[in-house]
Amino acid sequence: YEGYAIEATDDVSEASEMCRQMAFDVVLTDDSSNASPLGIPFIVLAGAGDNQIQRAVTAFRDGAMDFLQIPSDINRLYDTLRRYSEEEAPTQTPLPKQRMSAHAMGRARRTRASSVQPIIGSSNAIGNVRQVVERIAAFDTRTLITGENGTGKELVARWLHAKSRRASGPFVEVNCSAIKQRKGKFEQATGGTLFMDEIGDMSLAAQAKVLRALQENKICRVGSDKDIDVDVRVIAATNKNLREEIAKGNFREDLYHRLSVIVIRVPPLRERSSDVPELTQHFVDEISSLYGIPPKPIDSDAMEALSAMRWSGNVRELRNVIERLIILSGDTITIDDVHKYCQS
Repeated sequence: YEGYAIEATDDVSEASEMCRQMAFDVVLTDDSSNASPLGIPFIVLAGAGDNQIQRAVTAFRDGAMDFLQIPSDINRLYDTLRRYSEEEAPTQTPLPKQRMSAHAMGRARRTRASSVQPIIGSSNAIGNVRQVVERIAAFDTRTLITGENGTGKELVARWLHAKSRRASGPFVEVNCSAIKQRKGKFEQATGGTLFMDEIGDMSLAAQAKVLRALQENKICRVGSDKDIDVDVRVIAATNKNLREEIAKGNFREDLYHRLSVIVIRVPPLRERSSDVPELTQHFVDEISSLYGIPPKPIDSDAMEALSAMRWSGNVRELRNVIERLIILSGDTITIDDVHKYCQS
């Protein structure tokens, strides 16, 4: 009701992965030691119990924005969030306020260029993707991003948003295979960007509703007969060949043409193997920093072996392998480590 988009988890590892994948503004947690390494501003919400003073001291020492005992006056939490929003107001020129919903005014899940992972690589293949992003980001044109799983389609979508005039609005992601359980995403994304992931998995019934929203820029809430205007930029992504899905009767051709004004193909890693050393070093630095350890060197034979792999899981698989090598290898990552711990 206050206009913040949220994600929740009770698993520390899952939280770390979510924070790596998404540009969160604030973390709410009951444990400052878990939140501090994430590098994101956080508020500690502590249950009633002993040692509250010591817990508060520890929280602030770890860098907490605030320490609140729960149950607590919810307004104090809102005050802290609003104060942070004012102190960290974005520098981009926002859309006119009369066109922005409460959700668009909220800061949660806002994606700025400074908070988005870089698109790593010097190959022509990935350079072409960056070029297209630069050319079209300023326009609200609907964009379809295609590519295999793990190639970085969501990252491309986030850069399109971060470089657009909508960067100060929300970036709302919906997995289309579960869209029936995810109501209100068009409305939540008003003033910002709606990223429709795995669009090829959407049911035909859901496709019809999305098509109407795209045609008329209006939605109708469940149980209501009143249309609501929505102002969103739609970016869709798929790992499927939608023309083949159209031929099979699984995807609407009229929806395809609505979504594919611009098509960006993100190449698989095997088509840009020259980028593997750069990506590998990036992940070594990133993962080592996450674990609070010095980056491990990789010998040249090991790097050559990594570059020669097929990487069926693409960049996502490469990152997982590098994390495995950092944890399991010795002081230096060798070709023996690659042969022993990599199954690609």
